[in-house]
Amino acid sequence: MLTLRQLEYLVTIADTGSFALAARVANVSQPTLSQQVRTLEERLGARLLERSATGAILTPIGRSIVATARRMLSDASDIVALAAGSSDSLTGTLKLGTTPTLGPYLLSPIIAELHRMAPRLRLHVREGIPDEQIRELSRGDIDVLLGPLPMTGDDLTVEPLFREPLHLVAALDHPIDAAIEADRDMLTGSSLLTLDPRHHLARQAAEVADHYGMTIAPDYYGTSLESLHQMVASGLGLTLLPSLYLRSEVGGAAGLKILPVQGWRTHRSIAIAWRRQSPMSAAFKLIADHVQGCARTLLAG
Repeated sequence: MLTLRQLEYLVTIADTGSFALAARVANVSQPTLSQQVRTLEERLGARLLERSATGAILTPIGRSIVATARRMLSDASDIVALAAGSSDSLTGTLKLGTTPTLGPYLLSPIIAELHRMAPRLRLHVREGIPDEQIRELSRGDIDVLLGPLPMTGDDLTVEPLFREPLHLVAALDHPIDAAIEADRDMLTGSSLLTLDPRHHLARQAAEVADHYGMTIAPDYYGTSLESLHQMVASGLGLTLLPSLYLRSEVGGAAGLKILPVQGWRTHRSIAIAWRRQSPMSAAFKLIADHVQGCARTLLAG
């Protein structure tokens, strides 16, 4: 995944026209700067600079990327300034709301990177029910919300970030064979475990159950994805689990098998939202970029 440091090196080369001068300005060795820019080019799959004995010239795509990089670096500078207390509306703590079906499996690497860039910025993460957190966001009880669509509010800016596949999972000894695609006849009558109906994931589970003839088990509402995992692994039924959960160290797929299903296209869309008039819009856009990049990397792994 590209980093702001790599973009900073590229912009410095653009400003100085020289790897040697850029290395001195950035206070790093020339081999380090050169390697980081080469890594950036490999990550983007594009040549950004024309190198010669007399200096470095941006390619056409390099000029376009530098223009965008300057805006990103400016946004990063804004987040540091705001975290340092230059905004009257915040004093260094950003209240981020998220759903327990997403936050624990995605936020750790993002928070670590933001802390590296802005060490005085504090993120206070609050998990809750998405619909309730939308109201908290509008009231100002939280500053920014990361969760599944739909998110609605006339006073909100909503930025879609990525689509996350949802998987139907069963215990390892479940009679449905994970080596073949299950059809509706094979799933009809199966018990589908889910969360409290106030969660978006529970609503999607209800739609899946209706489509495939399964039944929601009302006496076994899970309190978390981990509780669903444990109940399914013990043989109580099937459930839906998101890709990020199944790929994470916190969650995982121990004791489970993913069932391939004919025509399965089930996913959820994840977005970030904040109040339209918030003075922290630049910071929220930076966070959105990090969430999007991190999630896509994890899902592609």
